[in-house]
Amino acid sequence: MTVTPGTKIVLIGAGAVGIAYAYALLNQGLTDHLAIIDLNEDITWAQVEDLSHSVPFSGHNIQVTVGSYVDCRDAAIVVNCAGVAQREGETRLDLVARNVQIFESINHQVMDNGFNGIYLVATNPVDILTYATWKQTGLPSNQVIGSGTVLDTARWRHNLGKRFGIAASAVHAYVIGEHGDSELPVLSSGTIAGVQIPRIVDKEAEKNPHIHEDIEEMFRATRDAAYDIIRAKGNTSYGIGSALARITRAILRNEDVALPVSTLLQGEYAREDVYIGTPTIINRQGVRNVVELRLNEEEFERFDASAATLRKVLESIGVAN
Repeated sequence: MTVTPGTKIVLIGAGAVGIAYAYALLNQGLTDHLAIIDLNEDITWAQVEDLSHSVPFSGHNIQVTVGSYVDCRDAAIVVNCAGVAQREGETRLDLVARNVQIFESINHQVMDNGFNGIYLVATNPVDILTYATWKQTGLPSNQVIGSGTVLDTARWRHNLGKRFGIAASAVHAYVIGEHGDSELPVLSSGTIAGVQIPRIVDKEAEKNPHIHEDIEEMFRATRDAAYDIIRAKGNTSYGIGSALARITRAILRNEDVALPVSTLLQGEYAREDVYIGTPTIINRQGVRNVVELRLNEEEFERFDASAATLRKVLESIGVAN
């Protein structure tokens, strides 16, 4: 069955992440109607008013409204940013039990109102909650996508660019796996300005014997960036808001672009029945296909361990087959 046409978006959750996403949407002109749902009606009204007042400066004619679940009936995309926020010192997986229960209620209402678009999940732990959404909604797996490691990859490319003195747009290297502590960088097939990263690192090692340790430390800083930001300002918002807008653009503009979203593995990497971050071709139907990177032995072992971690959590909360 063809997914719902158009560009209408229903945003669930008017917190910091949701509103950063909404602001990016408006400025990029990605939707003609954004409906926002949140339990706090006063906050929702205020955010809708404030966002609406920014529309005249955006160069786009966009309607922003206080939404209800009835809006899901003709929505092209539902983006779920609702749930309990991550606390300082808490891992993304610590959030799982609380947020799965919240999603159960939300997804029941989304589907009761006839939703048949693309469902994009941002709430953490995003891989677990994307899998739960797939199970709770009954939507085809190609229509259920998590934000995955899109933001992690952007952070990694930013840091690699700074380290080697080049724009992040010239860096092509992915972070894959769980959006969390077990994620990993894929250096073996990464490039900077078309040159393979291992070759760049080996060349620099002739002058700097600590380059490999420096790169590993830089990745740890990339992986743990959210913890540092949450400690300082209470949440992360702009990075993930922009990442969600990027995924939205890929869907609505039928881009057939590769983004490392959280998607269902069906035999790729010798794994199945788990949602995890890996490059995936995205278009107007959602997931077209998973891109299976060629990993070296160490990378494969780390990715497999990451998938096993997620699978163990899925089984522990009783949502996996």
